Amino acid sequence: MTDTNHEVVCQLEDVAAYVDGELTGAALEDFEAHLRSCGACVDELRTQRQLLCTLDVAFNDSRSFELPREFSRVVTARAESDLSGVRRKRERGRALKLCAALALTSFALMGAAAQGVVIDPLRSVFRVTNILLDFAGRAALDLAETVTVFVRVFTRAVFFAPHGIGLLFLIALLFSTLLLPFLIARYHRAQTVE
Repeated sequence: MTDTNHEVVCQLEDVAAYVDGELTGAALEDFEAHLRSCGACVDELRTQRQLLCTLDVAFNDSRSFELPREFSRVVTARAESDLSGVRRKRERGRALKLCAALALTSFALMGAAAQGVVIDPLRSVFRVTNILLDFAGRAALDLAETVTVFVRVFTRAVFFAPHGIGLLFLIALLFSTLLLPFLIARYHRAQTVE
């Protein structure tokens, strides 16, 4: 409470401090003098005292009550049946549309603040994703070109070679492909023994 231009401005913190017994000395005397002239503070004091009495009665009531038998099962069954509307496809679609609208609204309301917090990180993620997808695409194209060249050279060597040299080349390739895992395993065994 302060006087400005002969006008009394009430502070509700003083009422709460008075109820809690925190005002002492001159502050207590000033507030009690203020109560004699201010009906609003008297009403607020009465309201806070009534609230404290109500809370005292509510929390000091020693009567206890028992829950009905199978209370949790009944509450669970009712809660599950009350959520049946959420399980419908139409309700899920409506909830998704509402979430999307709320997200767009929040982005619009954030405006320029969203630039540094949301938009710049998203741009970075999209840029990195684009680079990785571009790299994967180029690698796949290079692999396809390599396989195409290899198949073309191999088919020419096998099918168009004179005097069956192509067939001999094919048999040698198959044999070396089958022999390679055996040689690798033997090499590893020899390294382990040493």
